[in-house]
Amino acid sequence: MQHRRPRLSRTGKAATAALTALAAAATVTVAVAGEDAKKCGAFDQITMGKYYVNNNLWGQDKGTGTQCVWDTSQSGDTIAWGTEYSWTGTDHDVKSYASTVLGWHWGWKTDRPATELPLRLGDKKSVPTSWDFRISPAPGTMNVAYDLWLHDKNGADWQDQPTDEVMVWLNRQGGAGPLGTRYGTVSLGGAMWEIYQGDVGWKVYSFVRVNNTTSTDLDLNDFLQALVRRDLLSNDKYLSGVEAGTEVFKGTGRLDTTAYSVDVR
Repeated sequence: MQHRRPRLSRTGKAATAALTALAAAATVTVAVAGEDAKKCGAFDQITMGKYYVNNNLWGQDKGTGTQCVWDTSQSGDTIAWGTEYSWTGTDHDVKSYASTVLGWHWGWKTDRPATELPLRLGDKKSVPTSWDFRISPAPGTMNVAYDLWLHDKNGADWQDQPTDEVMVWLNRQGGAGPLGTRYGTVSLGGAMWEIYQGDVGWKVYSFVRVNNTTSTDLDLNDFLQALVRRDLLSNDKYLSGVEAGTEVFKGTGRLDTTAYSVDVR
């Protein structure tokens, strides 16, 4: 539906232009509920602009425990959020993956155009990301990692299984290890990474940082293109979703993301 606008005088137009410029220059800060409004139910979600925080308890049947998530702050496309957990069970089964989601995760739960996904790998666009976080002392067996989902079509929806999954491990604790077998090593984003290859009904590729970090600036497309160059992914695949969070195998701890953003350019 179209709406008519009242005509503005020259003075009014100048004032409107000035206000528009100020608004464009300002960073919009959104009030959030904070830690006092934790979400602790399985797959509870908190929308934060183009992202949502997902209390993903996909492996909870392999152990016993609890996990909560909360939002901390949002300023433009940069968000802060947290999670705390306590899990018992084996050291080799993932119990949960509290994470922030951009794009597809068995469907689209925020405004899809705002995510700028899916992205065809052959288009070779940048996917810059920045992530600063804190891990509590003795957090158990866990990792802090990105999780990228790929499909062979650009219209994937809730019913479409991924064809490939690419994980980028920034930090691992308590002896946590990736799925599959070691494929090789690569230097990306100023760090060395070990590449692992596995299969869970779709291919899973994991880049495990040799040295742990709690702060990073990366182009996630660099990791996808590293797999393309090795003929492990094709340029016709589509990046549908980008997630960032902590996989917990066992233990009690907390992850606080103090600043996180990801974009498609």
